[in-house]
Amino acid sequence: MPKDDKVYEQYNVDLSINLDSRELLMKKMVERFISEKPGYWKDGVKHVTRYNYFVEKIADGRRIYLKRPTHLNKGIDFQVWVEKMMGEKDARPRHSDFYHDIEKKYNENKENVTKLLNDIEKVWNCQNPDEVIKEIDYKFKEGYSIELLLKMLKWLFIEQDITYWNYDGRGMLKMAIFNHVNKLKQEIQVKLQ
Repeated sequence: MPKDDKVYEQYNVDLSINLDSRELLMKKMVERFISEKPGYWKDGVKHVTRYNYFVEKIADGRRIYLKRPTHLNKGIDFQVWVEKMMGEKDARPRHSDFYHDIEKKYNENKENVTKLLNDIEKVWNCQNPDEVIKEIDYKFKEGYSIELLLKMLKWLFIEQDITYWNYDGRGMLKMAIFNHVNKLKQEIQVKLQ
């Protein structure tokens, strides 16, 4: 085998974590990641370990999972993926996906977007999305289901905490979403003038 060849060992793990603080969530995730089997060399061949952590189930049968390792921030980072997010293909939600989705919802029902922002705030404050969803009394016809949206955000908030702990962590993404909604409100006010 040439020197750069690798053998990949794939591990799929069901993981359920619902804790009520950023600190506990980050600590639990980092502890889980450092317990992974490390990569190694055997008989002159590099063995690379990869992990998919299945962390959320959606009512429609799809799952949200975390992929490790990534090549973004080296070491402890992960990517959030959703099964069949793009038709039959799994995909990573991007921040822009949330902006577009909330914009569709805003155009459909502005009052319900205010409720949605309150529920995003609850998930941002480490409430379990399943508990938040039980209290929801509104719906949208457009975009992601509220369940999918809140569960994706839970894991993106955790990812942001791990990556940017010494900065603002999860606050950056939440503020970007809230600022986008404020921008939509301003654009509508300008059109009405």
